[in-house]
This record gives sequence, C-alpha cells and structure tokens, in this order.
Amino acid sequence: MIYRRVLVPGVTYFFTINLLNRKSSLLINHIEKLRYSFRHVIKKFPFEVDGLVIMPDHIHLMMTLPTGDCNYSQRLNFIKGLFSRQITSVECISSSRRKKHERGIWQRRFWEHVIRDEADYEKHLNYIHYNPVKHGYVSNPIEWQYSSIHKYIRLGILPENWACDSDNGSELFGES
Repeated sequence: MIYRRVLVPGVTYFFTINLLNRKSSLLINHIEKLRYSFRHVIKKFPFEVDGLVIMPDHIHLMMTLPTGDCNYSQRLNFIKGLFSRQITSVECISSSRRKKHERGIWQRRFWEHVIRDEADYEKHLNYIHYNPVKHGYVSNPIEWQYSSIHKYIRLGILPENWACDSDNGSELFGES
C-alpha cells in the first residue's frame, strides 16, 4: 500500500504523533528533552506552533509552515529523532526496527490534517486544548501544564475558565 500525504506549502496542519507504547508517560517524564527537541528543530527548520498539547503518550500539534515550504514530515522526524537520542535505550526494539536503525519509542507514522478554514482551525485548536480533560487527566484545561492554552489565556484570546462552564464540553471539543 502506498501511503499518500497531502503536501501544501505554507499552510497550517494538525498532527497526532503517538508513542509506540500507548501506556507510557515518556513524553511528560522527559518534557525538557522534548521541549529542547522542538526548540532545536524550529531554529533550524522554522515553523509556527499554533497549538500544542503534550500528553503522556502522544502529542497534538498545529503547525504553520513558511510560505513555499511543505516539508512537515522532515520536521516531525527530526523532533522525534532528537528526542529519542536523548533518552536511554531500555525499550524492546523489533528486528525490523533494528534493521532500519530505529528506536522503539514512536509509532512510525503520524496522522495529519490540512486546516481548511477558520472554523476548522478553531475546531482543532479547541480539540488540542480540551484533550487533557477528554483523557481524564484534569477537569479544567488550564490545569494541564503542557498545553498552549496558557499562551492563549495570557494573550487574552481565551478566558481562564474556557470550556469549564459547558456541560457538553465533550461534544464541543471531542472528535466529530
């Protein structure tokens, strides 16, 4: 099967990037190494982080690429690789991964979606910010420290009680 990715230069994408072990908390256990990986890659291969949430076992990211650039895959692979090289190898590595000189930390693929318009942008940004509540880690999105919601609140774009007063938050900010 040939996997086809949508490549559109200079647009905003939404990504889900998962650890291979979905019961792991590696990402938050090594949050500074992950942050370093993002900073390092952004410095060498610029992109705008529109929204981000780091969960124990996965990341949701909205990224806007520079005009004329559509190479998000390289950026994500560099982030994953740099993070992996900073972590002591204790995971089981399959023979197929060993042959390709891969670690057993990340799922090989990621899910991407091209943001189509302002409504789609807002929907995916809301999904990112509500994700820690959806997974039961917190009851209020502001309680999750590994989220771009804090930037949006600091800038006055979102109120501190965003999504807290809604009885139907899971419907508004869940998968649809």
